[in-house]
Amino acid sequence: MRFEFVKMQGCGNDYIYFNCLKAPFPNPEINAVKLSDRHFGIGGDGIILIERSDKADAFMRLYNADGSAARMCGNGVRSVARYLRDAELLADPLQAKIDTPCGVKIITFEDDNITVNMGKPSFEHDDIPMRIPFEMRHGNQNTIIADGEVYYFVGVSMGNPHAVVFVYDPYSLDLSKIGPIFEKHDYFPDSVNAEFVRVLTPNNVTMRVWERGSGETLACGTGACAAAVAAAKIGYCDVDKGVTVHLRGGDLFIRTINGEVFMTGTAEKVFEGVIDIG
Repeated sequence: MRFEFVKMQGCGNDYIYFNCLKAPFPNPEINAVKLSDRHFGIGGDGIILIERSDKADAFMRLYNADGSAARMCGNGVRSVARYLRDAELLADPLQAKIDTPCGVKIITFEDDNITVNMGKPSFEHDDIPMRIPFEMRHGNQNTIIADGEVYYFVGVSMGNPHAVVFVYDPYSLDLSKIGPIFEKHDYFPDSVNAEFVRVLTPNNVTMRVWERGSGETLACGTGACAAAVAAAKIGYCDVDKGVTVHLRGGDLFIRTINGEVFMTGTAEKVFEGVIDIG
């Protein structure tokens, strides 16, 4: 079967988007692996299916590059909203309502900036989920051993599970070794996304991210939110005033209002095409 697609990116976090409002997409777990391959496929961090919803403008379904399903993607939901706005498929051109496995997200537009209400973070171990032995807990942080080193991290859920690690220089780390250890560690029954963060000022941090199912990516929206609220929790940042998260693919602005996390960034179409899918 032939399917039209749109390749979009938010801060370099690139996915392949399929409009499934009228017809379902076949074998998404298998085809996500094939299509995400950057040599033999279209190339991306995964695929996102835009499906019908009875309570929002659309439903967003995400599959990572390894075929695993994800519950939420901050950069992805901005891109879905941008796609629907450009295609004139929104009930309100200034606001989108996107249903996800984590509930309906409200997105607003202001010129090229797109803001998403990402909801409230949770530091509860069962919500992440995270299973940490008591002796490895140290106040708001926990410890893990990866590649022979001890790392302190804050566990937080933004719909997806995150382990936020504060380090002096994220770019000196060998994430190809450390990232998989975090991702598949026994502490995390559903695996985890790992963010390696340096605090620059109370309102600026820089970050690299290892995403479960995709490896190191240029950006992660839920990870940027997790990094900002984790930094606030241990007193490094003032997220109520806003924190700019500098990622390899660009910047995201994170702010909390009444405990809810708002993420602002851009989303752009890279190209569109047609592909045969079995």
